[in-house]
Amino acid sequence: MRPTTPQPDDVTAPDFNAQAFLESAGLAKTIVQYGRDEVIFTQGDACEHVLYVQSGGVKLSVLSKTGKEAVVAMLGPGDFFGEGCLAGQPVRMGSATAITPSAILRVEKPQMVRLLQRQHEMSDRFIAHMLTRNIRIEEDLIDQLFNSSEKRLARTLLLLARYGKEDKPIRTVPRVSQETLAEIVGTTRSRVNFFLNKFKKLGFIEYDGERPIKVNKSLLSVVLHD
Repeated sequence: MRPTTPQPDDVTAPDFNAQAFLESAGLAKTIVQYGRDEVIFTQGDACEHVLYVQSGGVKLSVLSKTGKEAVVAMLGPGDFFGEGCLAGQPVRMGSATAITPSAILRVEKPQMVRLLQRQHEMSDRFIAHMLTRNIRIEEDLIDQLFNSSEKRLARTLLLLARYGKEDKPIRTVPRVSQETLAEIVGTTRSRVNFFLNKFKKLGFIEYDGERPIKVNKSLLSVVLHD
């Protein structure tokens, strides 16, 4: 991983321009480049930064005492994470891993705390932004508990493609391996391969095993079907 000079980014979240928020007070920050499958932080590490996905994608996961890993969230451009340090969390409760080459902006905890205390309007918008993110994580956990692996894979592809962010009929999923998709969905690589080929045959996705997956709007029918 290599620090770089922060560059402007035009990613926005609904009703909240995260980049403008971070630039508003001239915060000292660092952008770190991570490669695919590179660890951003590990469960048990000290909580010292709030992080923001400028580009790429991040997987949040937890590891049980028996060594079993569970994926709890998938994040993309415009998402914050690691905000537990703002609530006094001393160590990371889970791990964060880049699922594709990613640029991650890091802000020191004391600077973020001062900004939120000083700019109340920005603080309110940041809290609303985080609540929306946490609602999505809850939906992910419910999906993991109650839906079939086929439906979970369809939902994962739609989320990775940032479906609903812009009005485009076809979206491209960041290049991720079938093994990573299997981890996210909570199934085996062979099942992921089976469902990907099924989705391709039905015209829900465009997929050849090498290029990034293109997701068609029709994939929503898998998620909406009871």
